[in-house]
Amino acid sequence: MKVQHNVVLAQYTSLHVGGPAENLVQASGAELQSVLASSAKPYWIFGDGTNCLISDKGLPGTVVLNRGGTIQVVEPTVLKVDSGVSWDQLVQKAIELGLYGLEFSSGVPGNVGAAVAGNIAAYGHRVSDRLLGATILDTKTGTVTSWDNAAFNFDYRSSSLQSPEHQHCVVLDATFELSASPTSQLEYDSALTVAEDLGILPDTLENRRAIILEVRKRAGSLMNDKSVGPWTAGSFFKNPVINESQVDAILSKEEHGVTKEQLLRQNKIHSGNSVRVSSAHVLLAAGFKRGQTWGNVRLHKDHILKVENIGNATAQEIYDVIQVIVRTVKDKLDITLEPEVRFLGDFND
Repeated sequence: MKVQHNVVLAQYTSLHVGGPAENLVQASGAELQSVLASSAKPYWIFGDGTNCLISDKGLPGTVVLNRGGTIQVVEPTVLKVDSGVSWDQLVQKAIELGLYGLEFSSGVPGNVGAAVAGNIAAYGHRVSDRLLGATILDTKTGTVTSWDNAAFNFDYRSSSLQSPEHQHCVVLDATFELSASPTSQLEYDSALTVAEDLGILPDTLENRRAIILEVRKRAGSLMNDKSVGPWTAGSFFKNPVINESQVDAILSKEEHGVTKEQLLRQNKIHSGNSVRVSSAHVLLAAGFKRGQTWGNVRLHKDHILKVENIGNATAQEIYDVIQVIVRTVKDKLDITLEPEVRFLGDFND
């Protein structure tokens, strides 16, 4: 095991910010458990670094780059996957095998372990819908146990692995049950528009993947080249649940060009709850503008939920902008925005 010291973490994150790791090692597949057992605590498990904001002060202990591993076909429709495997690699493997259930999450960045912990969702597909179970390492005790789907207490973009009592638990591998026939239909309006533009029907796995990748491309959500800015962690905030009295204030026909009923239907498809509205609508209603800048930090010119590092922003500068957004939304709309991106390390409030 090769251990590197004082390695700047900005190069390992999609936001291109972050101070040094005291220690850094790389593991894949079956190596992960032994690497954790022999590394200095605390541990910080990284996949692609696409959903985190790392402090400029860096991280103590050991950062473990969990990358790579294997995909095993356990049964014709059941796949067992190491946690360091790229999520999109898993999607592509499922499509190659003719299996439905993951194709709408094509192009989602990150690795399988993070996908399970965060219950990623895209265009009607959720990890929790397909996960049979996972192998979990308790880094406090060194014990390895099997969790079934129910043990994760999955909710919108969350699982029990994100709770304080389970933060020392690590996904080693996960098992998914897929289907030889379609499990759902493509209902999201923007994706259906793209399908029409491309002149293809979402009736095959290959077509569905092509449609979703084009949707994500148009939304600036494909993270193929981290060397070229501006840099982003994707959508920064979770979609909040609001009460009925707040719906009309957030969802205006004039702003979005569609009816309230259409938007509520889209919210239901996207997040499972008609009053879990897009945080983009919330930011706009609070007075924030697409393309708004604070020095080297910017809200994407088209997709306001993407907070960008457009030059040499520091992690603290990005953090400060997030606090401004959260406070403003709370003051103006009495809505509490929760970041989807994780803050790692120490920040100044």
